Amino acid sequence: MQTNRRQFIQQAGLLGAGIMVKPNLLMPKKLHKEVGLQLYTVREQIAKDVPGVIAKVAAAGYTNVEPSGIGRDGKFYGMDAKAFKSLLNDNNLTTTSGMYNFDIGGQKDFDDAKYFADTANMMGEKYVVIPWLFEQYRKTIDDYKVLAEKMNKTGEVVKAAGIHLAYHNHNFEFTDMGGQQGYDIILGQTDPDLVKMEMDIYWIVNGNADPIALFKKYPGRYKLWHVKDMDKNNRNLTTEVGSGSIDFKEIFKYQKLAGVDYAFMEQESFAMDWDASITQSAKYIKTELLR
Repeated sequence: MQTNRRQFIQQAGLLGAGIMVKPNLLMPKKLHKEVGLQLYTVREQIAKDVPGVIAKVAAAGYTNVEPSGIGRDGKFYGMDAKAFKSLLNDNNLTTTSGMYNFDIGGQKDFDDAKYFADTANMMGEKYVVIPWLFEQYRKTIDDYKVLAEKMNKTGEVVKAAGIHLAYHNHNFEFTDMGGQQGYDIILGQTDPDLVKMEMDIYWIVNGNADPIALFKKYPGRYKLWHVKDMDKNNRNLTTEVGSGSIDFKEIFKYQKLAGVDYAFMEQESFAMDWDASITQSAKYIKTELLR
């Protein structure tokens, strides 16, 4: 759930919007060769047994992982970066992006950004992701304008280290603020060369927005996806990919327009054993979405 993520973090243009595009023309021959897992999915389990959980993630069919909650201590679930990378290598896993504990709103200097970019380089990652905006920094549209400028400056620091900066959405960005939304401010006032987007598809839908419409409005901006399905009976719960109410088959037709490089399955609540659940989602993604 969104609140759990907040607690976790605290603790630890191509085509114009009006152009009609036929989906079959957007289909690349092959994108998303890797099935990734956002490790927030197994946050409770990995806190108790890092090697065991990583082994099960690999056995479930994942080849790429996105760690979350990485702070200035450089620890990945209690392990230093070198040891964690070695563990991933031992399980034939890579990490191409990580969610780092940026505090963009309160940021006074760029030491954190430089440190996170250096850590990402050590891990072999291409992206560092801003996972959250604290509420006190996003109360007005003007607040979002300040945040967008800080993201641009952070993106410059990260880019200088050879890494891309990305921003991960929730649903609060789609709150109406006098006819404007914070999400449009972020997308409209950040430099596409400095700030990429990680679309959490579940939170987009939960915020009553349309992922495909956003791809058309902001083509090429969405380098990372969180493939997270919505429970059919309770929109505030997540479920196994392909079992919920989000039409991922249709969304995946727009991969090329979105500009996506990597997709990560994520699930925040389980109605079955977590191991069986992530295995089921990996199988669906591979057989139904990556064909």
